[in-house]
Amino acid sequence: MAQDAYPSRPIRLIVGFTPGTATDITARTLANGAEGLLGQKMIVENKPGAGSALAAASVARAEKDGYTLFVATLSLVTIQAMRPDPAFDLARDFSPVSLLATQAVVLVVNPLSNLRSVSELIALAKQKPGEVLCANVGTGSLPHFAAELFAQRAGIKLVHVPYPGSPQAVNDLLGARVTMFFSPASTVIGQIMTGQLKGLAIASDRRADVLPDVPSMAEAGMTDFDTSLWFGLLAPAGTPRGAIDRVASAADKVMHAPEAVEMLKKQGFDPRGTGPDAFGGYLQHEISRWSDVARAAGVKT
Repeated sequence: MAQDAYPSRPIRLIVGFTPGTATDITARTLANGAEGLLGQKMIVENKPGAGSALAAASVARAEKDGYTLFVATLSLVTIQAMRPDPAFDLARDFSPVSLLATQAVVLVVNPLSNLRSVSELIALAKQKPGEVLCANVGTGSLPHFAAELFAQRAGIKLVHVPYPGSPQAVNDLLGARVTMFFSPASTVIGQIMTGQLKGLAIASDRRADVLPDVPSMAEAGMTDFDTSLWFGLLAPAGTPRGAIDRVASAADKVMHAPEAVEMLKKQGFDPRGTGPDAFGGYLQHEISRWSDVARAAGVKT
């Protein structure tokens, strides 16, 4: 009977990043639309730190009653890939609820480089080993792991240049102080549209609606290359399946509501809203492939 009444009070939605970030936008989109479906508010709580690991660890220790949920990102997978014994384990400590949204990542260069394609970039890296500077936003970040995967698949070596965040990396790319950057699409849409940066490829097997003129990595000759950002909902392991299914159903409806789709699409997001089983399979695939990338690259903390 208690499960049938779920939810009977507000649900805390924990975000491991600051307000205004892509993760926060995703969480607030869900929270704003869920109240009418669940009959209770979702309250977003921002707990930034350690790439969202601190927030994740707090949710893993929370009551297993469906009233504390976590908005996870790829950063949790890369943290686990780099650190064999983290404070939490994604497979052990969490139950998947829903894949909420994805966001395209684009490989960008400065037009002054005269690079017109992915093949020309690879050729340059082979001709001048150790001279192609690749911006990233820290060891284990998505731009770092995307570049590592690209280098492994292309058989090249890149020189990684770390920055505190994407804006600083883009600033140096605009100044031609680095050669390339795997950037969230939302960060560089404006510069690509104005010709300040050139998008060589969307880091996926398909083009992004927000940048329709930029070819996919598959079109550029590198298939099965998907480094999209993703945002998913997790519950503490042991949370009743009834509660998980209720939230997952609401999330699917919210993320596909016309007003949410319009808002998210403008910012480079693709609404998803999968069920727990589909998201669980997706999560296991992400853990496996990024662990392989980390091992091959020798990346560890």
